[in-house]
Amino acid sequence: MAKIAVLGAGIAGLGVALGAARAGHDVVLIERDDTPLAVSPAEAFDWDRQGAPQVRHSHAFLARLRNLLRDRYPDVLADLYAAGATPMDFISMLPEGMDRTPLPGDEDLVAIACRRTTFEWVLRRTILNESSVKLVHGMGVTGLQTNPASDRTAVAQVTGLTLEDGTVVQADITVIAGGRRHDLPGLLSASGVAIRETIEDTGIVYYSRFFQLREGAEFPAQTGPIGGDLGYLKFGVFPGDNRTFSITLAAGVADRQLRRQLTDPDQFITIAAQIPATAAHVEVDRSQPITGVNVMAGLLNRRRGFLDESGEPVVLGLHAVGDAHTCTNPLYGRGCSLALVQAELFADSLKEHGLNHRDRAVAFEGATRKEITPWYRASVAQDRLNADSPTAANGTADAANGTADAATSTAGAREFMRDGLLPAMRTDPVVVRAFLRMFNLLEDPNSLMTNSDVVARVLTVFNDREDRPVEASMGPDRVSLLGAIS
Repeated sequence: MAKIAVLGAGIAGLGVALGAARAGHDVVLIERDDTPLAVSPAEAFDWDRQGAPQVRHSHAFLARLRNLLRDRYPDVLADLYAAGATPMDFISMLPEGMDRTPLPGDEDLVAIACRRTTFEWVLRRTILNESSVKLVHGMGVTGLQTNPASDRTAVAQVTGLTLEDGTVVQADITVIAGGRRHDLPGLLSASGVAIRETIEDTGIVYYSRFFQLREGAEFPAQTGPIGGDLGYLKFGVFPGDNRTFSITLAAGVADRQLRRQLTDPDQFITIAAQIPATAAHVEVDRSQPITGVNVMAGLLNRRRGFLDESGEPVVLGLHAVGDAHTCTNPLYGRGCSLALVQAELFADSLKEHGLNHRDRAVAFEGATRKEITPWYRASVAQDRLNADSPTAANGTADAANGTADAATSTAGAREFMRDGLLPAMRTDPVVVRAFLRMFNLLEDPNSLMTNSDVVARVLTVFNDREDRPVEASMGPDRVSLLGAIS
């Protein structure tokens, strides 16, 4: 059995530790934040997680993550529900009038409504009950222990970590799960190792606030999407555990006027009240805020490469998991789910290749390229689509042709989604199921556009757009919104 050092006790690090411990390995889990185990989800919500500022922002725990827990760690899933998390059965939420007769695969379309802190609390409590896991919290890492390249190894091999107090943690395998802000390139550079990075800014700033239902109040009926894009403002409602929920509003980096308003707690609620999908949630008789407005900027799509151009590892004995490896725009709600998926990819490569560092690295990176990288590319593509003008002349012309080519141009793709995909999802059970499977990471991000049946159904709706009533607006335009809060 191996000794594994894991830097970071967030979702990715906890997932790595759980998989390794259950496979019989010894794990040292190192967390720089001084966060002793809380006694309840409510206390965990007050954790001071400076190393993970996103914990008090909205999170989604998608069906792929839930299915992973169901199939590999049913005790963890049961503990989450016991702690107040709730299942989100997407089939039960299909539009009114749509046939909800269960079909094969529907049992997989269930996500988890939960706060990030509650999810971490349950995972950490589970892991601390594993006798082979040791948690060191309140202690950062200052360097790597390495054996340099030699006649025996073409590249450096990591053999452990150096902590802030000088303690050396020796390990057969070191896993970096320090999140999107951890300076992994700097840590490796000090040991003479360089990795490739590809970075693209998301162009948005994120504003989140948590609420709790008042006694006797219930969540409003869901009559439409609980998230959307007004062009100048993106929004979403995220159900949590124990009768909590959060609302996230995201504005463009350059829109300083709107961003100033979003930071004000009262204006945040006023803005949410102008958007049909969020208005009922913030009614004073329904809910009360339990946090101020949390802001997160510097949001990047980024991936790091740990194989060279010939497909060989650039470092041995070290892996990165979660945002430390690949991070995407958090607006799409995939980060936690992909982190736990990647933790299981590590567990699978460890099971197959053990301490063969080269083969394990190649297998892990190959699996990551197949299962994680497509979602990075999808995030970048969506961000570029959102940033471009929806009135580009060539896109409008393509869309008017009513052919699948309409979805290949920027403006045409936006129109194809607005006037084809979205209305089709409200009426066609085949289309909505295909979308839900993609949204929940159960199918490739390109699956909708490569499914000829789905494309044909969407095109039928798209070509009928002139004969339908005008779609109801998802919210006010920017001028109207700013006028309402002035």
